[in-house]
Amino acid sequence: MSVSRPSVHPVEAPPMIDVAALRVRMKDVQGMPGTAGSLALRLCQLAFAGVSLAVMASTNDFPSVTAFCYLVAAVSLQCVWSLSLAIVDVYSILVRRSLRNCKVVCFFTIGDGITSTLTFAAACASAGITVLIANDLNKCAVNHCKRFESATAMAFISWFVVSPSFLFNFWSLASR
Repeated sequence: MSVSRPSVHPVEAPPMIDVAALRVRMKDVQGMPGTAGSLALRLCQLAFAGVSLAVMASTNDFPSVTAFCYLVAAVSLQCVWSLSLAIVDVYSILVRRSLRNCKVVCFFTIGDGITSTLTFAAACASAGITVLIANDLNKCAVNHCKRFESATAMAFISWFVVSPSFLFNFWSLASR
């Protein structure tokens, strides 16, 4: 009878491995700080806020309405914020460094939250005044209704593009 017999082979013990070295870092999701997706979002924020600012500033009667002044101030802040973070994203991409520092991501998250709230509030206030002028008072002949509507729409789109940046930053901060 031909039966196989068990044989014992000596096995070496596996080398000791540091547990911290085994941790796998989360892959950089596009849209998080320091990625090409984040840069694209920042450039879109800058473009839409800049167009809103330029269109509103091209009218000569926007200072007479407080909501329009607030819109100009809010999208100006949005332009400065988006431009500065776009520069940080470009630097991060060029030197191939990940922006995973907790304090930096917290700063980005708070800044995005504040600027998005201000932009949304200003766009809502401007939309209310635009509707009042156009529909309720019927004074579009003496005002720049189309420009006001365009600037307000661009501010809403800018806010819509800021929201993913805020959510990605918040997600990155919460996933620590």
